[in-house]
Amino acid sequence: MGSLFIGVVAGVVGMAYFVYGKRQSKAVPMIAGALLCIYPYFSDSVTWLCVVGALLAVAPFVIDR
Repeated sequence: MGSLFIGVVAGVVGMAYFVYGKRQSKAVPMIAGALLCIYPYFSDSVTWLCVVGALLAVAPFVIDR
C-alpha cells in the first residue's frame, strides 16, 4: 500500500516538473519530471522509492541550468 501511494505522489510531482520544464524550456525539470513518473515501475522497496524520489525531486533545485 505504501509503494502505491509513493508512486502516485511521485507521478503527480513528476508531471508538474515536466509541465514546468516544458513551459520554461528548461531541460533539468523536464528530465527529472519524466524520471519521477517512470521510476516507481522499477522499484518495489518503499525505502528505495523514497530515496530515489527525494533525490529526483531535489535535482532541479541543485542542478541549475
